[in-house]
Amino acid sequence: MVAVDRTVSGLRGRMRDWRTAGETVGLVPTMGALHEGHMTLVRAARAEYDRVVVSIFVNPAQFGPREDFDSYPRQEARDLAMLAEAGVESAFMPGVAEMYPDGFSTAVTVSGLTECLCGRGRPVHFRGVATVVTKLLLQCLPDAAFFGEKDFQQLQVIRRLAGDLDIPVAIRGVATVRETDGVALSSRNAYLTPDQRACAPAMIAALRHVAARIGEGAPASEACAEGRGMLEQAGFDPVDYLEVREEESLALVEGQPAPSRSARAFAAAFLGETRLIDNWPL
Repeated sequence: MVAVDRTVSGLRGRMRDWRTAGETVGLVPTMGALHEGHMTLVRAARAEYDRVVVSIFVNPAQFGPREDFDSYPRQEARDLAMLAEAGVESAFMPGVAEMYPDGFSTAVTVSGLTECLCGRGRPVHFRGVATVVTKLLLQCLPDAAFFGEKDFQQLQVIRRLAGDLDIPVAIRGVATVRETDGVALSSRNAYLTPDQRACAPAMIAALRHVAARIGEGAPASEACAEGRGMLEQAGFDPVDYLEVREEESLALVEGQPAPSRSARAFAAAFLGETRLIDNWPL
């Protein structure tokens, strides 16, 4: 049975009890509609810490005015059943009014990492992510919080804010979980029609192509142009971006990546009304 807290005071009381008992805590922040990718984060937290808390909160602050906040999948009973099966002790499931009470007027902004990639076309997104994650880290104060590498830009933003604000929580990245055809698991995959789902593997194929071409000595700009063509031919329209960037700084790479710096290929593109993102290390 998963204990559900819907208030910050309830969550803090539970954390206080666990800390008094000398137990360690791992946090997995989510927006619900849980899938195997989320459960991989849960298992990573379970392997290292005595207790695991999973937060489920569809955060309105990270959705733009024409994005899918109202239609974002919400399936509380199914999510709780999955958490119970995984041995999770606590779910934090606040309402919007609990997280953003009347008069709320504070936002967390991380400069430098949020103006590129998904931040270009979604100007409010990372401010909303940074604000809600800062709140969750401070509300729970776990030993570590776990995030998937599929949202790699988000992971780097959270690492930066935790470091800059001296929040005493380790930020842990966990490798992307994929279907057998390579498609990254995402709650938004449920929006795809059968025909669109059949096209979806082209995204990881394009990213792997970019990595392979750069490995052969091609400049990143040339490899990305080829990868973009692959996405368009497969039916992705529009393609928001396909770029190579350094992992830590997210600086754009147009030639060959510096040997001393890790880099990744990043892509975001639409199949119908559904926007998919993914990345692949070089």
